[in-house]
Amino acid sequence: MSNNPKKQVQLSHGGGGKEMNALIHKLFFKAFDNEILSSEEDAAALNLNGPTAFTTDSFTVAPLFFSGGNIGKLAVAGTVNDLAMMAAKPEYLSCSFIIEEGFAIDDLKTIVESMASELAKSGAKVVCGDTKVVPRGCADGIFINTSGVGEIQKQGISVKNIQPGDAIIVSRDIGRHGATILMAREGLTLDSELTSDCATLWPMVESLLNADIPVHAMRDATRGGLAAVLNEWASASDVGITVQESELPIADEVKGLCELYGFEAFDLANEGTFIIALPKEHAEQALNLIQAHEDGKNAAIVGEVTEAHNGKVILKTPWGSSRYIDLPQGELLPRIC
Repeated sequence: MSNNPKKQVQLSHGGGGKEMNALIHKLFFKAFDNEILSSEEDAAALNLNGPTAFTTDSFTVAPLFFSGGNIGKLAVAGTVNDLAMMAAKPEYLSCSFIIEEGFAIDDLKTIVESMASELAKSGAKVVCGDTKVVPRGCADGIFINTSGVGEIQKQGISVKNIQPGDAIIVSRDIGRHGATILMAREGLTLDSELTSDCATLWPMVESLLNADIPVHAMRDATRGGLAAVLNEWASASDVGITVQESELPIADEVKGLCELYGFEAFDLANEGTFIIALPKEHAEQALNLIQAHEDGKNAAIVGEVTEAHNGKVILKTPWGSSRYIDLPQGELLPRIC
């Protein structure tokens, strides 16, 4: 972090005066430029049509910069992905920053520019926001809150609509984000570079919707990973879910870290991986559509929904044995998003 006060965020940048005005216009307005934002009203005037999805999230990841992304990219992708999981086309985002006094302006610029780049992948726009600067020691660098609004393209996709006979698809290899954050914190080095899966999922979801795939449920596997999603589904729809361990896509680096620390890959967080439940007769078509995207090339059909063991998730091992996949307990890695 620079020691030059002119290159750091000062308390005056949140004071509502000249310095704040310059920061907002030269950095935020420049990166997020659109007609609604530049109108500089107290609230964004939006044009909404039909059923609408609305979501919000706050981001406090440590470290702020990690292999494959940073807190800004994470904030945009995370909010856009929550909308996408409801089959909602991301349209408008709000964005609020809580910045610690002394934070490097260059780092802030990198974060904001990465947000603008990620917004372009879904076509969403930041149309309103807020900036607060707090004294040194009152925040860990920077916290970001984003809320998002999108038009629902297909209704009925819900955790309560999963049915026996549905296939379960995972859109890519699991556990990458959690493993990447763990590496960054512990200073571990591996022979090959492991990066977070942090990415916008809307392009993949849009391809499924355009093909009229009858998706029953979608969920991005963030905190708690695949295990949390499947357990929530089994409980909400009162069904059993069986997963084939041999079919789970897991990178060798993630497997190695799990063996080293005693973790399970399906408990680790993801930030660009989603799970789908849909009728098995449409599973191969959906899989092909996902695999056509670069981020989905490792997608796999990993299990099915059953009428046995309602409310439970069963893992079938390659050796013919079975065990329950439970909801993760405690906090494996705090502040991963």
